[in-house]
Amino acid sequence: MEATDVWTLTSTALVLIMTPGLALFYGGLVRVRSVVNMMLFSVSAMGMVGVLWILFGYSMSVFGEGDGWFAGSPLRDFGLAHTDPSEFIGVGFGAVFAMITTALISGAIADRVGLGSWVLFAGIWASLVYFPVAAWVWGGGWISKLGVWLGTPDVIDLAGGTAIHINAGAAALALALVVGKRRDFAPGAHRPHSIPLVTIGAALLWFGWIGFNAGLATEAGTAGLILINTLGAPAAAIMGWLAVDTLRGRKPGVVGAASGAVAGLVAITPAAANLSPAFALLLGALAGAACAVAIEWKFRLGFDDSLDVVGLHLVAGVLGTVYLGFFALSDGLFTGGDSGLLLVQVISVVGVVLYSFVVSLVIALGVKLTTGLRVPQSVEDSGIDAAAHGETAYALEGSDRT
Repeated sequence: MEATDVWTLTSTALVLIMTPGLALFYGGLVRVRSVVNMMLFSVSAMGMVGVLWILFGYSMSVFGEGDGWFAGSPLRDFGLAHTDPSEFIGVGFGAVFAMITTALISGAIADRVGLGSWVLFAGIWASLVYFPVAAWVWGGGWISKLGVWLGTPDVIDLAGGTAIHINAGAAALALALVVGKRRDFAPGAHRPHSIPLVTIGAALLWFGWIGFNAGLATEAGTAGLILINTLGAPAAAIMGWLAVDTLRGRKPGVVGAASGAVAGLVAITPAAANLSPAFALLLGALAGAACAVAIEWKFRLGFDDSLDVVGLHLVAGVLGTVYLGFFALSDGLFTGGDSGLLLVQVISVVGVVLYSFVVSLVIALGVKLTTGLRVPQSVEDSGIDAAAHGETAYALEGSDRT
């Protein structure tokens, strides 16, 4: 086995641990009475999407002879029956990306959706949205061909600014709108129950993100640039977020710092191999500051994105993808290129946002008609964990806290 295969295998393990890390991050952010439900959303996404990826997701994400522009055929290689085992490391690497992308969406619906409704949504969404969009970006689809068609540089999306973060963020917005607001939705009404869990979850995400961004790097110089940028951008984003909080007169906290790190990681995802370290630091600082402001807009606009999937992943994903049009090595508008790269970056962003939002909205409405989607108000009030799962996050002697 070649060294590159060993590194991709290792990176697959790194990315795999990110979804349990996300479960801890999200679990710490919700109230204690819905921790089990929230963490199950991430774990169940691993189960559902992992099965679908092996059955037909991988086949859909790679265009083959005779496939159209939308997605590869799900029947061409059903169950990986015709895939050479030597390719299975790459198949597994793609699987863990599909898992965490779907799990990201669940943060928008904390405290009020049943597990069955979520699993149904997750399976349909992965099939109709994630697998096709992955094909557009990495499988030879229309986004990967924009540069050839328009005579510009190719779209740059190293590890999923469009396919993962913008895709999940747009879906989260659609799902949150269909589910509706929590009854006590208001600034300050929902406080994280465990900051240590949030910190551990953020640490695991950052740890795994090295493999996320650099898993397919084959040269030391490229891998080193990705590593430095994956360290630098979230570091700068932490400072950007804390600076905004300080300027607004707020007391800086660990949740803000952890959220800033995630914002920086999201922003650098498409760009880690194509920015100088200095421009990566600038991107991180901008992402931290922008997302710190963006998460407040859900209250002004009236949609209940519980754990700020839109404010973090959609905003930072758009910022990181478009930023490349200005500052990408050699081809950015301000780094020796012209407006061509900026054009195709913007087109790719708009295409994924529109497709993901519209299809996710239809899927969510369909699930709502089928299952009701939202748990009864009495379950929300009493605590979804005990009522729906028969478990509580903490078995504390004599405690009745909710």
